[in-house]
Amino acid sequence: MLADHIAKLIEEMLDESGGALELQRNEMANRLGCVPSQISYVITSRFTPERGYIIESRRGGGGCIRIVKKQMHKSEYLMHFFYAIGNEIDERETAAYLKNLLDNSIINEREYKMAYSALSSAALSGITPEGRGKIRADVFRHIILALMS
Repeated sequence: MLADHIAKLIEEMLDESGGALELQRNEMANRLGCVPSQISYVITSRFTPERGYIIESRRGGGGCIRIVKKQMHKSEYLMHFFYAIGNEIDERETAAYLKNLLDNSIINEREYKMAYSALSSAALSGITPEGRGKIRADVFRHIILALMS
């Protein structure tokens, strides 16, 4: 799939550049033989704050997109996620946060599966759909607090 190829290429470029990268969307699209909007889609869907990235867009003079992978210690990651969760969180966002914690070795595979299961819509099926996001956020913050100790 083209989106997977683009994401992998950007991740490799980030690794080679030490975690910060400036790229020109049009130049990359020409190089890969796709339209610039495909590059934008990959960046906005895969390089999100939940996954530990900061994106800055610069316009004019050819413009560029700056992608920075946040380098944080365990306690910083956990504190960042604690505050980023907010008052509500959906299952998709929860999965992205947990995947980021797993990918950065903050939690292991077993902890990932346990937390994902506890925060799933299936586990919260006794709660109205409107209330699940708030309960999920509360439970997730408590899981993060437990990981901090």
